[in-house]
Amino acid sequence: MKPLVYIVDDDAALRDALSSLLRSADMDVATFGSVADFLGHCRDDRNSCLLLDVRLGGHSGMDLHAALKAQGCALPVVFMTGFGDIPMSVRAMKAGAIDFLAKPVRVEELLDAVGQALARDAAGRAGDALQADLRRRYATLTPREREIMALAARGLMNKQIAAEVGTSEITVKIHRGQAMKKMQARTFADLVRMAEALALR
Repeated sequence: MKPLVYIVDDDAALRDALSSLLRSADMDVATFGSVADFLGHCRDDRNSCLLLDVRLGGHSGMDLHAALKAQGCALPVVFMTGFGDIPMSVRAMKAGAIDFLAKPVRVEELLDAVGQALARDAAGRAGDALQADLRRRYATLTPREREIMALAARGLMNKQIAAEVGTSEITVKIHRGQAMKKMQARTFADLVRMAEALALR
């Protein structure tokens, strides 16, 4: 499936020009003339990014970006503006924008920025999928296996874990082995990394 670029700009001619450019670069494009139109649209669950004008006929692209972040939306944003200044660009970059492009936008700069935004989105989606798979495997552990996994990941020896949970060392070994099997950890180091990714304490 092709990546998707959302364009929000109140300049219809510019939207059409950008859309043609990005489609020629083998991307799908969805265009919007206002913040309200964009917010009212159901976004596709696929590799995507947002090309966003800073000034949108009474609305601020910066405010839209802040609102998306507040909603937990990780859609990477590339800003465009014909009225930008250094403080504004610094503010946008500090807020997590991929780039801040001055209009008229140069084709190479635009394609580079969109490429970076799509790459960041793809990486984020891959990370989310890995985390979801890790949580799915962790959910198969018994409460005791989870407890022993967390203690082992803190660096406790089997003997220490046995004393901590009030069982025998051999029982700890069995639960630890089961935890490694269910988590599909090839080594103890793998199990520790998984515990860190799951923020186990």
